Amino acid sequence: MRPEKSYTIWFSQRTGSTLLNEALSSTDVAGNPAEWLLFNDPKTMTVDKMEQMWREGTSSNGVFGLKTSLNSEWITAFRNIFQLPETATKASVWRAAFPNCDKHIYMTRRNKVRLAVSWWRAIVSGEWHRQHGQKPQEHDIADKYNFDAINHLFIESSLREAAMEDFFSEEGIVPLTIVYEDFILDYEGTVLRVLDFLNIQSESVEVAPPAFDKLADDVAEQWVQRYRQERQAGSETKVW
Repeated sequence: MRPEKSYTIWFSQRTGSTLLNEALSSTDVAGNPAEWLLFNDPKTMTVDKMEQMWREGTSSNGVFGLKTSLNSEWITAFRNIFQLPETATKASVWRAAFPNCDKHIYMTRRNKVRLAVSWWRAIVSGEWHRQHGQKPQEHDIADKYNFDAINHLFIESSLREAAMEDFFSEEGIVPLTIVYEDFILDYEGTVLRVLDFLNIQSESVEVAPPAFDKLADDVAEQWVQRYRQERQAGSETKVW
């Protein structure tokens, strides 16, 4: 099943991409934009596996979606699979792998400190998502604060976004930007805005309620405040 239309959700961790994935899937008209590449190895990828991925991520109206962070190994793999020259831009390689992929959604989060803390909290607690209404997991992570780890994730999130922005700039792509802080305040409105961006009729579409609850807690807030203080220690000008 070759998709009639494809789109990509580009994300760094902890920006609401899984929440958006679930919401779009619930509409039955926007494919199932899961992390399909996460389930495959670029070194063993084949056209047959690509076709299987298309089938699993495409809704009945021919729309395929996926979400991913930019990975140079996949660009190389797709370039080889589809026998594209080294001069081919990353975006043209992507279009070969995902037919008619001319729509891109860029997910970001304004507060990168809170992003990094949320990421580290998920790593040490093992709780990456909490289904709506589910009882919070019991875990004692108050002593798991780690400045170096949070600082690494703070930098990595910025580098990931820089790589994605470079991908867009290479061919002048203007993505639909979804800001996490705005998304959680206007959940359904954001989902409908995505459908409009994808040129998908949404008049009779029903968007399922949010699949997940927020994980931020008092411990996370303590880490945020501690990190920002330690990060600026010794600085003559404290910006936050």
